[in-house]
Amino acid sequence: MKRRDFIKTASITSVAAGGIAAPAIVHAKKKIKWKMVTTWPKNFPVLGTGANKLAKLITEMTDKRIKVKVYGAGELVPAFEVFDAVSRGTADMGHGAAYYWKGKIEEAQFFSTVPFGMNWEEMTSWLYYGGGMELWRETYQPFGVIPAAAGNTTVQMAGWFNKQINSVEDLKGLKMRIPGLGGEVLKRAGGTPVNLPGGELFTSLKTGAIDATEWVGPYNDLAFGLHKAAKYYYYPGWHEPGTTLEAIINKKAFEKLDKDLQSIVMNACKVVNQNMAMEFTARNNAALDTLVNEHHVDVRRLPDDVLAKLKSLSEEVVTELANKNPAAKKIYASYNKFRKQVFAWHEISEKIYMNVR
Repeated sequence: MKRRDFIKTASITSVAAGGIAAPAIVHAKKKIKWKMVTTWPKNFPVLGTGANKLAKLITEMTDKRIKVKVYGAGELVPAFEVFDAVSRGTADMGHGAAYYWKGKIEEAQFFSTVPFGMNWEEMTSWLYYGGGMELWRETYQPFGVIPAAAGNTTVQMAGWFNKQINSVEDLKGLKMRIPGLGGEVLKRAGGTPVNLPGGELFTSLKTGAIDATEWVGPYNDLAFGLHKAAKYYYYPGWHEPGTTLEAIINKKAFEKLDKDLQSIVMNACKVVNQNMAMEFTARNNAALDTLVNEHHVDVRRLPDDVLAKLKSLSEEVVTELANKNPAAKKIYASYNKFRKQVFAWHEISEKIYMNVR
């Protein structure tokens, strides 16, 4: 004890006399490297670049404490194996859409889009202020994956067709790339839904392997050159009125992060979710103008009787999904309650304003 007191006193005396004290031990902050796999072609406008922006934002906001490297579809894993890769820990993070995993978690489709359902503003409001996000996390929890909204396409186009759609009869036998609940609705109408990654759409449509395809909207469709593969461009996008894109994070990787880093990751997702919707809104109009005035694309509205039939079939499909299991029923009850409330409000706000302005 005397020796310890002597050392302590000597140290204080040394500093007081102008001596140099032993330097404090500084612990360097650990650098973390994450892999992000996506369902999108590498650097594809808005979708792929949106994933890039998310990675960049996380890297910059953490002062490179987390460095995220992005892999496009097929670079590390195929497009539709993103969820499994994140669940297994092959990748720390993924970017895609919940309806791509319907074969694994059918009720997850409610967190992407519902035909004739909520638009991007309404959908995001449900997720963050209507209990949707809590249900989403609960749904993915058994797979060791944490979801976050990380982009939205806003209202899409109905798609590209190599035949005219003048009646419900024209949907029968139609082989169309259309994912999620919209694909099941087309099937009920007599068509054949096909699920293909974006990178295969042009060739499949051009060669006649499919008769029609939906993708996103004018900006992305122009980037893929789909106007060179089909004659008719139909609207509105009844099947995807505001598709939420997701970031999925490996739970173990996330829980290893300090609390401040966890907060940065989740808030970066929120920023990208908002920015992607704004970018689509900004770019789609100019792209549509190019398609119509430079490429002379034949843009058409789906007939009212076709839309009415698709809406009726959509209600059947969604109701059946909601009744498949207790989890689906719980999610749909929350979704539907919020939808009714927000639709009532938008009838006298957004909708009426759009009609009169």
